[in-house]
Amino acid sequence: MLSLNSPISDISGIGKALAKRFSNINLETVSDLIFCFPFRYEDYGKVISINDLSVEQTATILGTVDLISNRRSARKRKMLTEAIVSDVSGSVKIVWFNQPWIGKSLRQGDKLYISGKVTGDMFNVYFNSPMYEKYSSNFSPMGIIPVYSSTEGLSQKQIRTVIKSAIHLIDSIEEFLPVEIIKRENLMGLSQALNAVHFPKDMISLEKARRRLAFDELFLVQLWSQALKRENASQKAIAQKFFEAETKEFIAKLKFELTLDQKRSAWEIMKDMMRPTPMNRLLNGDVGSGKTVVAALGIYQNYLNGAQSAIMVPTEILAMQHYKNLHNLFAGTELKIGLMTRTQKLFKGEKISKNKFIEKCKSGEIDLIVGTHALIQDGVEFAKLGLAIVDEQHRFGVEQRHKLIKRGEEARRPHFLSLTATPIPRSLALVVYGDLDLSLIKQMPKGRKKILTKIVPPDKRGEAYKFIDSQIKLGRQIFVICPLIDPSDKLGVRSVTEEFEKLDKFIFPHLSVGLLHGRLKSEEKEEVMSKFAGGELKILVSTSVVEVGVDVPNASIMMIEGAERFGLAQLHQFRGRVGRAEFQSFCFLFSDSDDMKSIQRLKYLEQCHDGFELAQRDLELRGSGAIHGQEQSGFAEFQIADINDLEQIKKAKEIAEELAVEGLERYLALLKKLEDYKFTYHRE
Repeated sequence: MLSLNSPISDISGIGKALAKRFSNINLETVSDLIFCFPFRYEDYGKVISINDLSVEQTATILGTVDLISNRRSARKRKMLTEAIVSDVSGSVKIVWFNQPWIGKSLRQGDKLYISGKVTGDMFNVYFNSPMYEKYSSNFSPMGIIPVYSSTEGLSQKQIRTVIKSAIHLIDSIEEFLPVEIIKRENLMGLSQALNAVHFPKDMISLEKARRRLAFDELFLVQLWSQALKRENASQKAIAQKFFEAETKEFIAKLKFELTLDQKRSAWEIMKDMMRPTPMNRLLNGDVGSGKTVVAALGIYQNYLNGAQSAIMVPTEILAMQHYKNLHNLFAGTELKIGLMTRTQKLFKGEKISKNKFIEKCKSGEIDLIVGTHALIQDGVEFAKLGLAIVDEQHRFGVEQRHKLIKRGEEARRPHFLSLTATPIPRSLALVVYGDLDLSLIKQMPKGRKKILTKIVPPDKRGEAYKFIDSQIKLGRQIFVICPLIDPSDKLGVRSVTEEFEKLDKFIFPHLSVGLLHGRLKSEEKEEVMSKFAGGELKILVSTSVVEVGVDVPNASIMMIEGAERFGLAQLHQFRGRVGRAEFQSFCFLFSDSDDMKSIQRLKYLEQCHDGFELAQRDLELRGSGAIHGQEQSGFAEFQIADINDLEQIKKAKEIAEELAVEGLERYLALLKKLEDYKFTYHRE
């Protein structure tokens, strides 16, 4: 008997081959199907004649295939499927990109419904990658048609047919929202919403369904965040004393003046550490905004209170960079720093054995331990861990961060500070970091030059390469970032290797070029980055999946291939890797795209240098995407919720706070739903 937990292959008419295609898009069970929502809808309610089509219009036509073929484009070598479709009024061209199976499944003479956006100019209109359905007497164009994420060999019609075969099981799905909330917020029931989101009768019912399901996504995350916040408040920590005179003296000896944002963030951190409950704060600042010195003020207060601090970073190179920077910051104090990575253990600038390092850590002789994952290996203990810091927090899984916190005393948890250089719009922060207190550094340090950013079209590449060569002759170095082009090449190795060979053999054969990608061994990555940081390599070609955020002041140019493939926030992060010294730096956005929206987005980056503004713009243009990977916290990506909708976010937060205070004990269905989402770990 078919149930929500049944594999998709149990549905009548689904063979192993089709079930495998569903599995390729992470749909394994009937429940997965029902909770896989359409990402957009096509309105087939009105079919128009081909000669009535106009540019920028979203339209549906019914026509016959006159010609169809696959070919590769001359310039970019992309696979194109092109067709000519006609009706009694005329004919129109249809183009699909990188979907060669369409050319094999459709034949001359097939009658099709074509629905999508019309592109072109007043003399030449065509459909660009539209949705299509073969005409049959069983298919009526009337109504709103859902469009799902798919894969090769899996048509929209097949997805809809399979979901329709299982949709009756929604009646067995338990309503988890309390009745009083459903009534008070005028929300659609869960079963009704699930049915309407897949098979809407009209736009009104669809919007009501989406409103309910979006509320669910936001509410569950907020409820979990509230539970974590209450759990954190029940923990004990050492309430620290504020050493005002010593702190002022430390700040006065710095070689630079703190910005107002740095001062405010540091005070927020120190006030948190004066409370008897553990600090749980996220310090969010753009690349180069000075998060390290703010964290150092918290470390110094912790040291003056007789406790140890630990800072964990994702790579050995970043660990060494932090070790050197913090060593310089604390040069005028008695604070003793140690470095612990897989390959290096340093104390007072000298190498020591692993066992000696662990002994000194356990005895409390080391006041500040900087390290990688080595800090959480078995055997590492602290005498009195008062402050745990994680840099580039998104690079660590939940359990890794949790292990660092557990290195403190059982009865008293250390204060926790998380650092991130990814600018987070306020709306996103409200959703994702509901259980964390947030400190923002938006001001950049005085005297830092803006990085000149330019889009480089294909016909300007030669000029850009000449300029890059002239910069290298002045003693500068270059970052080159390549995108993931082939979806099957998860680490982008193919594209980065091709770019490396092109630059190394043909463009800059007289220069030393390095290659970095995710399939290199850790030692190889470290060696390449060390050579680049030391100036031995003039150009570093890398994928975006590898951490290249080390401080290389001599690097003056960031060159990004296929720039249109990255989000604005990510492009801004890449840009922030240069401009660390006194000389002018540049960011070149190489793009072969002729899509006006992509070019306009890149032009926005040319003009804007505010990471938070760019992140908000990116959110509006591209949506939230996967806010957390599964390894991070158990969040699925939001399928429907709009995290720019502050009103709905605030409403979900208010109700979550209300229920958290009241207690969830009597809401058994809601508790079960939280368990189903695997909201079981504290994020930090």
